[in-house]
Amino acid sequence: MAAFPIILWILHYVICILAMEDDDVQIINGMGNKISVLPDGSCRCQKELTKWDKLFVMLENSQMKQSMLQHAIQEVCRVDCRRMQSEVHQVTATFAETATRAVERAMSQLAARPDWKPAYKVEDFGKSKTENESEQKSTLQQLLTVTQDLSARLHTLEMSWQKAMLATFQSSSPDGNESAQRKLDSFEWSSPGGEHTESQRCSTKHLLPSGYEMALIFPMRSRTIYASVHPDTMTLSSFTASVWVKASASQEKTVVFSYGTKRNAFEIQLYFSRSSTVFSVHGNASRAVAHNALSLGEWSHLCASWDSGHGNATIWVNGQVAASSWSGAGRVIPDRGLLQLGQEKNGCCGGDGFDKNLAFAGKLTGFNIWDRVLSEHEIQSLASRESSHSMAGNVVAWGVTEIQAHGGATFIYH
Repeated sequence: MAAFPIILWILHYVICILAMEDDDVQIINGMGNKISVLPDGSCRCQKELTKWDKLFVMLENSQMKQSMLQHAIQEVCRVDCRRMQSEVHQVTATFAETATRAVERAMSQLAARPDWKPAYKVEDFGKSKTENESEQKSTLQQLLTVTQDLSARLHTLEMSWQKAMLATFQSSSPDGNESAQRKLDSFEWSSPGGEHTESQRCSTKHLLPSGYEMALIFPMRSRTIYASVHPDTMTLSSFTASVWVKASASQEKTVVFSYGTKRNAFEIQLYFSRSSTVFSVHGNASRAVAHNALSLGEWSHLCASWDSGHGNATIWVNGQVAASSWSGAGRVIPDRGLLQLGQEKNGCCGGDGFDKNLAFAGKLTGFNIWDRVLSEHEIQSLASRESSHSMAGNVVAWGVTEIQAHGGATFIYH
């Protein structure tokens, strides 16, 4: 309501301006010449304004009136904002004063009651803190007692296991106690305060070799369980393939990895045959067989190299040359084939015609392929459990090149 008179004043002001504009137009048209002298000293009747002069005069007048109107509207808005701000401050102050009086009144009423007292005092908080600290110390003491008890039990179990193993070795050793003791010592048994316990040795058997953190597990022999590897190219005149393998079983032919094309499904193969390890290139053109080179249930490092210039195919087992073959020189491994882990390419497309009797069961890790024949020192470094993971192939690199697991094949991480 306070802004209503101001709005009426603005409307009155606008009407007056419009009336003045009408008079100016009449003066310009010569219908009511109230100004007889122009700014240059000449008479208006003697100098007639052109239509452009009239237009400019009207434009200047309209801009001036627009500015005046905007200024008036801004002034009205400024006055209203100040008034609203004042009212808000007044309401806030009134509410704060009322709330303060209400709180003071309530506190005075509570203090006047003889039976009222605070629920907690400073002394109560101190007492509660002391009780919590005492409870924590009691809990830690109980944990320490339980830990000591478990340690004693583990020590008892280890000693019992040691006695049982010693009795077993004594019964199976014809040399008596000395031979049994030597066998027992070969387990590197030590007390709980020693460096290595048998439980620690058993746990290390389940770790991956050479510091690898990822492995591919094939839980069973199946025609649908395998893994496909997708390198950028497989055109090779020489190569070296390296892999860590822990096989669960081996039959007449258990494929570790294979590479095949439409023309030849057996370009490259590395497989187990009972206790032997077989490496073949171009079918049987280059074929090397390492007898008694498989230990089921244990990690073994296999390395296979081939050179087209001499046709030399070589198998390395745990860093040592196990077998070699000299044949099939001058050939080249073609591209656009299928590289697979745990199966061989028996059909024209991946996954067709797989035979479960050829499937691999177990774990493998560190599968790498280079486009050259590695040196003896490099292969021995690959077979080392300390530095093998630091060397990656330039054709297939474990952990870098895409590998797709199919069926029940699964990646595990340690």
